[in-house]
Amino acid sequence: MNVKDFLIELCESAHVSGRESRGAEIVKRAFAEYLPDVSVDKFGNVVGVKKGGGKGKLMLAAHMDEIGLMVADIDARGFVRFTTIGGYDARVFPAVEVTIHGREDVYGIIGVMPPHILPREELNKPFKTEDLLIDTGFGREKLEGLVRVGDIITIRSKAVDLMNGNLSVKSLDDSAGVAALYCAIKLLNRVDCDVDIYFVATAQEEVGGRGANTSAFAIGPDVAIAVDVGFGRTPDVDEIDSFEMGKGPVVAIGPGIHPAVFTGLKKAAKDAGLKYQTEVLPSGTGTDADEMQIAGGGSATGVVSIPLKYMHTPVETVRLADIETTGRLLAEYARAFDGVDMEGALCL
Repeated sequence: MNVKDFLIELCESAHVSGRESRGAEIVKRAFAEYLPDVSVDKFGNVVGVKKGGGKGKLMLAAHMDEIGLMVADIDARGFVRFTTIGGYDARVFPAVEVTIHGREDVYGIIGVMPPHILPREELNKPFKTEDLLIDTGFGREKLEGLVRVGDIITIRSKAVDLMNGNLSVKSLDDSAGVAALYCAIKLLNRVDCDVDIYFVATAQEEVGGRGANTSAFAIGPDVAIAVDVGFGRTPDVDEIDSFEMGKGPVVAIGPGIHPAVFTGLKKAAKDAGLKYQTEVLPSGTGTDADEMQIAGGGSATGVVSIPLKYMHTPVETVRLADIETTGRLLAEYARAFDGVDMEGALCL
């Protein structure tokens, strides 16, 4: 499978935090094309292993879960009240199509009052999530036979090709990172490595990095790199907080980043002639790295991000070339440990 097809299949599936099984099936199948050892642990993380010379463990992790919605109530008229799982931008909810994943998939829309009859004082106010309802067309009795409180809901979103190699669809945060892992797996398929490499698609990052914690505890990596998305540059975003599309992955530096990992990623990029950008993270990283760093006995952590526009909306947008460059960087970084003592390489 090519990377783009894998990415689209994953993004268009439903894999909300805590309900990642549909996504896990897709990821496991893709990883197993090139890795002999791929499993789903009891927490829901997909773990693929490329055994090397056993001279250390490298964990490359990208979160598989997406933000979403959940059924909170069905009122007497058959309208569905909902709440959010993860940090959805509520401004996108009015007038979107959704799928409620109940006993069977039920399609609906989030309707809003027409502006003609909306009170004047409400015209310029944003809608609150708690005031919005999903209309499926069913009455309560019929709908309750199909949908229960607690069922997950996803916004309907089909992948759209934009110009210049850009792709727009929901859940690129962080399906793009998982696709970068897939790229790295393909590149390392016929390459012998001194270190054992663990490719992990983690669960429940959007609600607290939980899958990263459990998987890192089980693996006990020497080095763990979180592959996530960062803020792509748009006209309304400050340049200091965003990164250019098409100029490669973003390598982070800060207290939560091991200096030797940062240096190693930069060197791997330069040696391979890969474009990259640098991000300063003066506190926590807001990624799986925060959990991997302190799981078990701890690990030397790094963060590599893919520039993404319109984060936490149904039209998240990436440039495919950035995903592929990120995969190459991860593969080159892994290969750089060949002939090098991992413990020595991490000494400050």
